[in-house]
Amino acid sequence: MDEVTALRELEDDVPALTGDARAAARTRLSEAIAKEGRRRAGVLSRRLVLRAGFAATAAAAVTGTVVVATDGGGPRMSALSAAQVLDRAADRYRADGAGAPVPRDDQYLYAKEIYTRTISKNGKRTTHMDEFWISVDGSRPSRYIYDGRIKDEPPLSSHETRWPPTEYAKLAELPTDPDELLELFTRSSSGGIPTYMDFLMLMRDPRVMPPGLQAAAFEALAKLPGIVLDDDEVDALGRHGIGVTYPGMTIGLVFEQGTYAYLGLRLEGVRGARTKGKALVGGEKYIEVRGRVASGVVDEIGRRPR
Repeated sequence: MDEVTALRELEDDVPALTGDARAAARTRLSEAIAKEGRRRAGVLSRRLVLRAGFAATAAAAVTGTVVVATDGGGPRMSALSAAQVLDRAADRYRADGAGAPVPRDDQYLYAKEIYTRTISKNGKRTTHMDEFWISVDGSRPSRYIYDGRIKDEPPLSSHETRWPPTEYAKLAELPTDPDELLELFTRSSSGGIPTYMDFLMLMRDPRVMPPGLQAAAFEALAKLPGIVLDDDEVDALGRHGIGVTYPGMTIGLVFEQGTYAYLGLRLEGVRGARTKGKALVGGEKYIEVRGRVASGVVDEIGRRPR
């Protein structure tokens, strides 16, 4: 089983969001990724969490089965290389995190996002809003509001951890040298698509990044073999951006043209499809673009940063 097939099967389990279904999906995904490469001694023990971290999963909780799609033709190149875009983004965020309040483990990471979904067949476009309250250390329940629908996630068990982490102390332990960071992420995920998706998760979920980590993550992603540019994108707030993605995947980061500020995620998916072998059958294709409009740290679920 390859990683993309595992993702498709994961999405089939998402709508119910029962504890058993969630655990089974994560187990299958972790096992599939583990089979793709040999794990060396010292590899991080983790639970690979693909929940609201990806827009496809968030959408699945609201509308039904959503499948992260792949694009056999691959993205088209632009004037700049993907590595240049990511390196310029790194320069922009070089000092990011300096002086930022350090979240306590008993607090919550908050984020508010606006996203647009465009149906490929008829061009119909709708706008939606999501909010997240993620327990910093995972010891408390987290809450996700997908376009008005509330989904609560139980605390992590004593045997579960998040990867990438959300605790500031654990983030501060990650290397800020891009080569070392890429090596660490590759060791923990076997390289290729899983490593690319781990970096997307690091960018996607709300976190308070220690100084230098955001820039190092962009530079490490620039060194991932195969990383390429996508077409000109427009995010949910109408900002023009440059897409960066990985071959075979149609989920990627979007950066603002000129400033290289990180805007959010773009993905292509299929709503209501079913898996038949390794092929997708039926469903309605769509394009979704997300932009974050607020983020911060709060003391409890329901509160928002001032």
